[in-house]
Amino acid sequence: MQALLLTAWLLANLIAFSLFGMDKRRARRGLRRLPERTLLLWAMAGGSAGALAGRRLFRHKTRKQPFSTLLWLIVAAQAIAAAAWALL
Repeated sequence: MQALLLTAWLLANLIAFSLFGMDKRRARRGLRRLPERTLLLWAMAGGSAGALAGRRLFRHKTRKQPFSTLLWLIVAAQAIAAAAWALL
């Protein structure tokens, strides 16, 4: 069970990271962009670490509001959930 959860978490982070890179590349080329909702949903699905890493590495959506606030709220909620789960 733990191996499955770890695999799902790693996959969600890899996808979130990749989506930030893909969206940045599309922005530079003037192509159709990914919806912010998609990026936030992958962060919410467990990929918040990958989203933050992609955001920093690709310098993408760093000043965009309310996107930035929503991403940090997702990170905080996941940190609280992880801490609560660890205490069980």
